[in-house]
Amino acid sequence: MTLQGDALKDAIGQTKAKWGWFVALGVLLLIFGGIAFGNLFVATVASVYVVGWLMLMAGVIEIIHAFGVKTWGRFFYWLLSGLLYAVAGFFAFYNPLLASAVLTFLLAVALLASGVLRAWVGYKHKPEKGWGWLVAAGVISALAGLVIAMGWPVNSLWVLGLFLAIDLIFQGWTFIAVGLALKK
Repeated sequence: MTLQGDALKDAIGQTKAKWGWFVALGVLLLIFGGIAFGNLFVATVASVYVVGWLMLMAGVIEIIHAFGVKTWGRFFYWLLSGLLYAVAGFFAFYNPLLASAVLTFLLAVALLASGVLRAWVGYKHKPEKGWGWLVAAGVISALAGLVIAMGWPVNSLWVLGLFLAIDLIFQGWTFIAVGLALKK
């Protein structure tokens, strides 16, 4: 066996010994997902705050980066970009309900656009095996975007929280499945 193969085998062996941590993390994520499902509004506001923090940090990093750029044109580009990110991040904290409406609208547009594009790409690959699955996935994404857009702005109070809850639950089940598979 090669050196890389030995290293991989050793890493898998060490990970197998930690299978319980995977299961524990999975259970914790399932609990958080259940809590998020229990109050989608609070989960939506929490997700807006997370996005706000990320945008605020990205803005500060871009502003700092602007001062390391050599030309004035690039300096002003990075400075403006960083300021816009920081203002958007601050805005998410200042008015999380309006920010959730904007993020929900952007989510609807992204789902609709990516769904239509995915369906189109799948249709263009019609003679190839599996093209129908790509078209079906695209249609489902586009329909999800349409449903969100049709309920907007009222649904912006719970849509982001619903996506967060679903993601937490799927991540939880995944970690539990990986942990139990490692145990075997």
